[in-house]
Amino acid sequence: MAKAIHSMIRVLDEKRSLDFYERAFGLSVAARFEFDSFTLVYLSNAEADFEIELTINKGRTEPYSLGDGHGHIAFCTDDLDAEHARFTEAGLAPRKVVELDRDGVLLARFFFVADPDGYQIEVLQRHGRYR
Repeated sequence: MAKAIHSMIRVLDEKRSLDFYERAFGLSVAARFEFDSFTLVYLSNAEADFEIELTINKGRTEPYSLGDGHGHIAFCTDDLDAEHARFTEAGLAPRKVVELDRDGVLLARFFFVADPDGYQIEVLQRHGRYR
């Protein structure tokens, strides 16, 4: 059976992205590989084996087009309100907390935040299927 191990995103500024993911989600560099035209940086934390792979194409100066599809990465937390406050205090500009109900039952509480390259990240309250 297949196991999800990482998701890759292309970023312009490695230092800016490393700072964001460390401050926002406690992710640190698990591995870094230099190549002639690009660098791969894998980020992780003790919460899960899943990693974020940052790809930095050397010499790239223009922002990447993120398209018009709405894809995102999601993290969960024990205290969504505390995380939202922490993000706000850290100047990370989280959007408002939203509650999503289905058939009168809470399905999810979450907010979104954008990383320095504009990728959307969902932060969910641990609840139900979001563990």
